[in-house]
Amino acid sequence: MTEGALERPAEDAWNRLVDRRAPNRGDDRRNALLDAFDQLLREQSLEEINVAEISKRAGVTRSAFYFYFESKAMAVMALMQDLYDAAAEVNEVLVKAEGEPDERIRSAITMLFDSVDNSPHTYRALLEARAASPTVRQMWDAGRADFAGVIAGMIATELAAGRASEGPAAEALASVLLDLNDHALERHSLGSGPPRDEHIQALTFIWLRSIYGAETRKKQR
Repeated sequence: MTEGALERPAEDAWNRLVDRRAPNRGDDRRNALLDAFDQLLREQSLEEINVAEISKRAGVTRSAFYFYFESKAMAVMALMQDLYDAAAEVNEVLVKAEGEPDERIRSAITMLFDSVDNSPHTYRALLEARAASPTVRQMWDAGRADFAGVIAGMIATELAAGRASEGPAAEALASVLLDLNDHALERHSLGSGPPRDEHIQALTFIWLRSIYGAETRKKQR
């Protein structure tokens, strides 16, 4: 998998779906809406917030909100751009395959937890939006499929180089490992599950064993 694969062909599609129109010099209103929305999500759940409240706090009309966003759920997706960027950065760390596998995978998983901890209220809103909106769910699944393809390419490359162990099909393994990450991040954002460090340690262990087998360190030396 080349670095070009990390240019994320889905990024333009993501932006087109999230916004009703392309950004321009009038984006001060859009940014004001997103800032107001972010503030409200720190105080209330997504379901409790209404568009009129967002618009009032942003100092714009209600119609201005719909000029930029189809719904609250789509506005959540715009707020989640940082998480999308973090996931792409994680993929880059994994695909470059530099350094020891345990250090690389632990670092990548830690970055994901950091991205959620930087904005837990937004991630919780994403969970609400994903459950309530078929469009958001479709976008989420499309993004996940892109990331899974990149991880599958990394697994295939490591296998061809003799560093990874034979196992399930790379595409299936990548998808399941990302499922584990998603569930872990969801539980973490909701304050359940094991402590953060133990969560990261367990995920790292599962990723390493799944891709490289039981003798990871021995193989790499």
